[in-house]
Parts: sequence; structure tokens; C-alpha cells
Amino acid sequence: MNHFLSLQELNRDELTTIIQTGIAIKQHPERYANACDRKGVLMLFQKTSTRTNLSFQSGINQMGGYAVPMDWNASNFSISPIRYEARYVSRNIDFIVARLKKHSDLQELAAYATVPVINGCCERYHPCQALADLMTIYEVSGTFANITVTYVGILNNVANSLIAGCLTLGIRLLLVAPIVNEASWDGELMDRAIGSGFVERMDSLPEAVAQSDYVYTDTWIDMEHFHSADYQAVKDFRMKTMLPYQLSRRALNGSAPYIMHDMPIHPGFEIEEELIESASSVIYQQAENRMHAQKALLLHLLAQ
Repeated sequence: MNHFLSLQELNRDELTTIIQTGIAIKQHPERYANACDRKGVLMLFQKTSTRTNLSFQSGINQMGGYAVPMDWNASNFSISPIRYEARYVSRNIDFIVARLKKHSDLQELAAYATVPVINGCCERYHPCQALADLMTIYEVSGTFANITVTYVGILNNVANSLIAGCLTLGIRLLLVAPIVNEASWDGELMDRAIGSGFVERMDSLPEAVAQSDYVYTDTWIDMEHFHSADYQAVKDFRMKTMLPYQLSRRALNGSAPYIMHDMPIHPGFEIEEELIESASSVIYQQAENRMHAQKALLLHLLAQ
């Protein structure tokens, strides 16, 4: 059974094909109107979501299938061992998109499900986001050759899947990430990344930007903790530490890379508001591509 949990499951040809298929679907959606006829996706969510939720539900419906939203905490997943519920729901559905707090729970779900499990975001990885990011780069540049991307922010789940994708495709990635989210740390992936020669950690954002075709930033606060009073000390520390690394005109220092952000956006913190709506921003294109890339992913998994 093929699952999609971190982006590391795909080789270069598979990843490139999914991206190219996503672009084809975006250009000619009518050709795929029945590609998932009567196929169903269980949307099993333990955390809040806008893009993952909307893009998968819209995507499967536009290809003739259907989505069943299920709140983890309102289901029996919250009171029963995962393996039993996984075996049951697999008999009612063709895919499971799970947005869970713990990657270990996602792994258990995948171990017992008899249909493909797609990681809709956990504390370790966000592969669906990275898939759309890479599709956007290919769509804008027409190639992955000689492309340099800077990621500036917390070294987190989004960064991990972006690292994995850049390694697979041979994209140069500069990491300006003074804080590591401990829950997201993947030492094996990072060792492989640094050893590859494609990924480099840097301290200076302006120096990284000057070398980059794309600059990508992300929120500094984990979404599940954003309104948590217990998380306030961590939030204050991250804000204070990261403000010098805000993506701004000053940080660009005359360079004009494409601007990326996976959303939700917190203007005035990780990114200056002016850049969000600037001519060089591909943020909304990047967000839209979540649906197209995920349509292609569903078709890839369906064919396995």
C-alpha cells in the first residue's frame, strides 16, 4: 500500500510526473471531471485547516468523487485504538487525508489502513504543502534546473517537506532558520540534506536572498498553539528572536525574488504586508495550486 506521509516516498520521476499532471489538470480541468468517479476521501482532522480542507474537498468533488469530513475528537478515533478504526474506515472509503497532531499516530493509521493515507499536516511534515510549492516553482520557472530557494523562518514541518522535495529534484535550498521546532526535528533528513550539497544553512537573510530565485517564509507560531495562553512564553521568545528575520523590502535589499508563503499569513510578523500583494508575490498562486497538486496526487495513488 502506497501512502504519502513526508514526500520522501516519491522518487524524482514520480514527483516530477505528479507536478506536471497538476499543471495539466489546472489548465484543462474538464478532462479530469470523472477521473475519481465515485471515489471517496475521508477528511480526518485533529487540527484546524483552511487550505488542506477546502482543496481536498473541492478537488475530489471536481473529479467526480466525494469527501466525508470527520472531526477526530468527535469520532471514535479519540476513544479507541487507531488500528481498529483504521481497518473499519478503510472499508468505506478510497483515501484517508489525516491532519493529526502526532506523526506517530499518522504512521499507525497508515500501518493498519488498507487504502492510501495522505498526511494533511502533522508536527513532522507537511508534504501536501511542499507538493504545491514545487508545482508553483515549476509553473513559474518552467524548470527545476539552476533554481535557488531561500526558506526563512522556524525549521518546522513545512521546512522538512520542502527539504525533502528539493533533495529529490536537485533544487538548491538555503535555510535561514535560527530556531528549530524540536517536535519537527528530523536528524536523518537534515544530515542527508546537508551532505547532499543542495541544502545549506545560512545566518544572513540578505545574503541568502541575493542568491535566490524564490524566498519562502512561514508563520513563527504553530497553528494549534496560536491562541494558547500556556504557549505565551514560547510565542514571545519566537517573536523576539525572529523579528530581525522578517521578510521585508529591507531584507530584500534591492533583490527581486518571487515571494512565497504557505498561509495563514500574519502580516507585520514573518512578512511585511507590502510584499504579500506585491508584483513578485506568488502566494495566492501557491495556495491555489494546493488543489491542483492534490488532484494529481490522488490520481497517482489511485493508479498504484
